[in-house]
Amino acid sequence: MDNVLLSAMMISPELLPTGSLLDSLIHISNEVGSVDKFPFVHIRTVSSMIRRIKLLSSLFEEIQETGTPLPPSSILCFTELFSVIRRVKDLIQECKDGSSLWGLTQLEIISNKFYVLVKEMGRALDILPLSLLNITADIREQVELLHKQTKRAELLIDPKEFQRREQLLQIMANNTLQTKKNKGFIDFGKVEELLSSIGIRLPSDYDREILKLEAEAQNQAGTGGLTVVSNIYNLISLVSYSKSMIFRNGEIERDEEECKPLSAFLYTNKMLHDNSSSSYQPMSIVPNIPDEFRCPISLDLMRDPVIVSSGHTYDRISIAQWINSGHHTCPKSGQRLIHTALIPNYALKSLVQQWCYENNVPVNEPTTSLSEGNNSSNNNYKKNSKENAIDHISANKAASDAVKMTAEFLVGKLATGSADIQRQAAYELRLLAKTGMDNRRIIAEVGAIPFLVTLLGSQDSRIQEHAVTALFNLSIFDNNKILIMAAGAVDNIVQMLESGKTMEARENAAATIFSLSMVDDCKVQIGAHPRAIPALVGLLREGTPTGKRDAATALFNLAVYNPNKVTIVKAGAIPVLVELLIDDKAGITDDALAVLALLLSYSKGLEEIRNSKALVPLLIDLLRFGSVKGKENSITLLLGLCKEEGELVARRLLANPRSVPSLQSLAADGSLRARRKADALLRLLNRCCSQPHSV
Repeated sequence: MDNVLLSAMMISPELLPTGSLLDSLIHISNEVGSVDKFPFVHIRTVSSMIRRIKLLSSLFEEIQETGTPLPPSSILCFTELFSVIRRVKDLIQECKDGSSLWGLTQLEIISNKFYVLVKEMGRALDILPLSLLNITADIREQVELLHKQTKRAELLIDPKEFQRREQLLQIMANNTLQTKKNKGFIDFGKVEELLSSIGIRLPSDYDREILKLEAEAQNQAGTGGLTVVSNIYNLISLVSYSKSMIFRNGEIERDEEECKPLSAFLYTNKMLHDNSSSSYQPMSIVPNIPDEFRCPISLDLMRDPVIVSSGHTYDRISIAQWINSGHHTCPKSGQRLIHTALIPNYALKSLVQQWCYENNVPVNEPTTSLSEGNNSSNNNYKKNSKENAIDHISANKAASDAVKMTAEFLVGKLATGSADIQRQAAYELRLLAKTGMDNRRIIAEVGAIPFLVTLLGSQDSRIQEHAVTALFNLSIFDNNKILIMAAGAVDNIVQMLESGKTMEARENAAATIFSLSMVDDCKVQIGAHPRAIPALVGLLREGTPTGKRDAATALFNLAVYNPNKVTIVKAGAIPVLVELLIDDKAGITDDALAVLALLLSYSKGLEEIRNSKALVPLLIDLLRFGSVKGKENSITLLLGLCKEEGELVARRLLANPRSVPSLQSLAADGSLRARRKADALLRLLNRCCSQPHSV
């Protein structure tokens, strides 16, 4: 087989066509060109990319019609074009199937993915031997023009979409700020206009968008980080709440019955109240109710606040009516309720009663705020600006006090409750620690950490899982890392990592080790535990994709401390990491490369990496197909191997026809770090070529 064709066939198998190369190119180009329903976001970018691929499709079809055999020098170009077009197809499908709102927030990231594919298309066309192809002058001119366009292409973002993205971020900020000034002042007219502009118009569109956001949250869990997942749930909350406000009067007839929103539920209950007997009393006019004390459903004062399984608090009557009406989701977040138990929020109830007493509000009487009553009552409750400032500080303090009282109550249940109560309390602490540094600080201050550490040894799989996840969430607050270590948590966390009753518990144990090892002293203590690193390597070998990623990131953190590199190599991490480089299902190529790059500085690690025969070809492929970080770490490994082993690795690089072009491409267009290292490696290869005894 021709050397160039052999080179093409050494590309990662998933990127190769099956059957005839030309047939495969025509088929996949037509698939992209026949896209008729464009995504509502990235329309211009997608349509521009489709136009480019249609031009290439004309080239492929004309070559096939002439029946002229492909020149060997064109095989590599066409194979790379197949790889690019396949990834274009996948990216367009991802944009079509994914959440429009999430796509809008990821505007630069997705636009950059298309831009990278355009540049790769240009690099493939660099090596296309047009003069050897039997094609018409028109097609030749089209391809030459396309080539020039790809070389001149810049990262462009649709100004209209950028403006929409900024509007969305502003709306999200207003929706999440926990202050009186912003809470509740969302302009739903603007929200409806924004959502309509990206194809979300009917109630069924809102429901589909929520489902897509929930799917995205699942995809990002454990990979995108807590901030990313939190942002997605903020979007779910925004869409759910907006739907309830926009369609609350039942304007949409066709879809209303099939997907009754929260607003329809509220509207129905209002009508029932309005038509009920005289037992329903009109609401009293009271001072402005603090936002923390309002039920998210009724927007009235919570007389009997309860917590649902999603962690949100509602007034008992409102949430009971919601559940009894056949709903199985949290009205605020859109999350599915894993159970329908209503847990009394005693801390908040106490604060509400105290507020009622201070404001002369009857504790058991329905209320509404001044803004909803007549203006004649305003004079009775006017306050000057100084008093308003005090009220605002008091509300923030009240929120902190409520968290503290709730945490104290839950810790008490951890200490003395039955297994069922401990399970529920651990779950509530897990949720409470999920968001907000203040929450994490307060939970630690009331003494939750030692009890959670003890529960890691529970025989109940759910208690284990909730306890380790709560510790992981708490560890995000740096001061808590020291407290967790001081509570002797490492031994229990390692035990769970080795033999946790569920894979999720094992994964979250690895994530906890990663979080704790951000602190240098913790790196030393965890690395000194005789079973910690072998347990991480075990999860790296047998875990789910999420578990492998958590284990790899934990090993990376630990490997920063040089003595831990010895243990990591002895535990057999290097062969597993090399295997993971080609395991697409694991999806942790970048993480595996980063760990290998660190282990290169340890002599035994270098020896094992050097003896891995499959590694150098893999690294050469990653120079072309890897991410920015992947390319940087691939060059780091190749440069380190060449420096330490010299001529032998250099010869293997020079013998591979893809290595030098890939390095030259990175030296010209790569990141700053990649350009610097690519230059160094090219100089080293040049010196090797100049020696008489080299290849």
